[in-house]
Amino acid sequence: MTSEGGVSEQRAALGHALPVIINPAAGSAPDVLEALREAGGFDVIETDADGIAGAIQDSVVAGHRRIVVAGGDGTVGAAAAELVGLPMELAVIPAGTLNHFARDHGIPVDVAEAITLAKTGVARPADVARVNGRIFLNTSSVGAYVAFVRARDRIEGTYGYRIASLLAAVRTYFGMHRFAVEVAGPDGPRAFRTPLLFIGVGERELQVPTLGGRVAEGERGLHVMVVRGRTRGAVLALALGAAIRGLRGVPAPRLEALLLDRCVVTLRKPALIATDGEIAHLDAPFEYELLRDAIQLVQPDVGGAG
Repeated sequence: MTSEGGVSEQRAALGHALPVIINPAAGSAPDVLEALREAGGFDVIETDADGIAGAIQDSVVAGHRRIVVAGGDGTVGAAAAELVGLPMELAVIPAGTLNHFARDHGIPVDVAEAITLAKTGVARPADVARVNGRIFLNTSSVGAYVAFVRARDRIEGTYGYRIASLLAAVRTYFGMHRFAVEVAGPDGPRAFRTPLLFIGVGERELQVPTLGGRVAEGERGLHVMVVRGRTRGAVLALALGAAIRGLRGVPAPRLEALLLDRCVVTLRKPALIATDGEIAHLDAPFEYELLRDAIQLVQPDVGGAG
C-alpha cells in the first residue's frame, strides 16, 4: 500500500508527471485529453490497444510506480493483464461505455474526479481472474451471451452500442438453445444442460433487476451461475443488463450458483467464450481461477477496507 505521502514523493521523483495511457481514437478521448491538460501533472501516452503492453513495459523500465489508464473495460483489462503480480499501481480514468470495473470499485465516472483520484488516491490490492491464461476483470460466459456479443458486434457500427445491444438481445432470446457442460470444482464435477453459463469476479446479484451485477462488499471468489432449463428471462436479463440498468418485468431465473476460487468448464462440442464482453478464442477445457490481490488498484478511501 502506498500512502498519500508516498504518492507525493513519487510525483516529485518523476518530475511531477504520472504516465497516462489513452487511445486517441476512443470517442471520449478529446474530452479526457483536455481534462488532463487542464489538470496538469501527467505525461500522456497516446496509443491503440496493441501498444498498451509496450507502454507499460516502458513505464516499468523508467521506474514509475503508478500508471494511469484512461479507457473502458477493454483498455483497463489489457493494462491490468500486464500488471498482474507487479508492484506498479494502476489508476483508472473511466472513459468507456459501461465502465463496469471502475464502478464496481467505487472509482468515479466523472473525469475530473477520477483525475484527482489518480493523483492522490491510495492503492489497495484487487482481485482479477484468469481463464486459460487470459486475464479478465469482470465476467466471462459460455453459451447464449456469446451469441449476444457476436450479434451486437456485427451491428454496433450501424446502430451504436445500446440499440445494437437491444436488437442483439432480442435475436439471442428467440435463437437460444441448450448445451451440455460440466463444471468441476473442489467438490468434484457437476453436469448441466443450459443455455448460459456465467462467471463473475466477486459475488454477484442473483435477482432481477440487478442480476449479474457485483454485490457491494460481497464475498470474494468466482461466482459461477448456470441457467437451469430454458429460462429465457435469465438470458434476457443478463444480456440487457449490459445495456440497461434497472431492468424490470423479467421473470426471476432458475439458477444454480457456486462461489469458488477455481473451476474447469468442459464442453462436449467446441464453443467460443466471452470475457469482459469480448469474444475470446480459447480452446476447451476452460480453466478458470481467481487471482487474489493480483493488482494494486488506486481506489477511493473506504476506511482502510481491503
